[in-house]
Amino acid sequence: MSDILPPGSTIGILGGGQLGRMIAVAAAQLGYRTHVLAPDEESIAAQTASSFTRADYHSHIVLDELASHADVITYEFENVALAPVAHLAGKVPVRPGAKSLEIAQDRANEKSFVAELGGRTAPWALVTTRDELHAAIAKIGAPSILKTLRLGYDGKGQVRLHDASEAEAAWAAIGERPAILEGFVTFSHEFSIITVRGLDGTLASYPPPWNEHKDGILARSTLPAPPEIARHWTEAAALSGRVAEALGHIGVLTCEFFATEQGPVFNEMAPRVHNSGHWTIEGAETSQFENHVRAICGLPLGSTALTGSHVEMENLIGDEADRWPELLAEPGTHLHLYGKGQARPGRKMGHVTRVKRG
Repeated sequence: MSDILPPGSTIGILGGGQLGRMIAVAAAQLGYRTHVLAPDEESIAAQTASSFTRADYHSHIVLDELASHADVITYEFENVALAPVAHLAGKVPVRPGAKSLEIAQDRANEKSFVAELGGRTAPWALVTTRDELHAAIAKIGAPSILKTLRLGYDGKGQVRLHDASEAEAAWAAIGERPAILEGFVTFSHEFSIITVRGLDGTLASYPPPWNEHKDGILARSTLPAPPEIARHWTEAAALSGRVAEALGHIGVLTCEFFATEQGPVFNEMAPRVHNSGHWTIEGAETSQFENHVRAICGLPLGSTALTGSHVEMENLIGDEADRWPELLAEPGTHLHLYGKGQARPGRKMGHVTRVKRG
């Protein structure tokens, strides 16, 4: 019982975005307090958290203050630097741990790590110089994708090469930063496995959604997945479980896959709750956010079963959130707006989930 944090305990959250916002909501429902630390001028997580500190992650004074108030610390995005996490971990449990961040923050480390666990990845090569890029293109071919090693999400930090003549332009487009060149994968669908690992090592995962992207951003997640995805469920979930166990991961871990004729091809991981799991708030018996809170606080994990025969989550990007009056009038629809101010193209402003029962 000593590892179990009782209701009334405080969860520190690094990051002030919508994922932190929804973690704080789930924590409050279980009786926990939350303290968000983020440098952002606009922290939408602060709107639902018990308390908020706006400050840089690298100030030891700020970190020590957070540690003095928190019983456990988690994070809502994987690009927080390792040094602040290591500093915090010396004072209070940080879940998931630094190893999950270290692997997920570097695409080359990520792919090598998964391959060592028996995962299938796209062909790739490390690129740190212009000459290495040309050598990688000669090895992997084109079309291919040049991806920065770090800080890429929602299609950012990525450039497609249709042929070798575009190498110089692609190298300049990513700021001549360390990267990987990744070969194209022929796939029918994209999907994700959302796994949660408890403090006692218990593993649970959700049914895989079919994820459809538009302009590099997730547009829709649908369940149950079509047969092209369903036949890969067991293998992909097993790999995700091995990844979680090898990392000693506590909390939610998301692995994204391509459905191919050869089997599931691992794309990337996120050591956190994930956009493709937002459907779980109404579409699963226990949401990914609640299960994350349960895991990091040492509680038993909740059921991941579907609550309906069909579930669909649609992201509201940019001015799509202006549809809120008609969405609220639609029967069986659950609207989530994130409290963001300005709606910009490509900015996730909210999501809507539809659950069909019976």
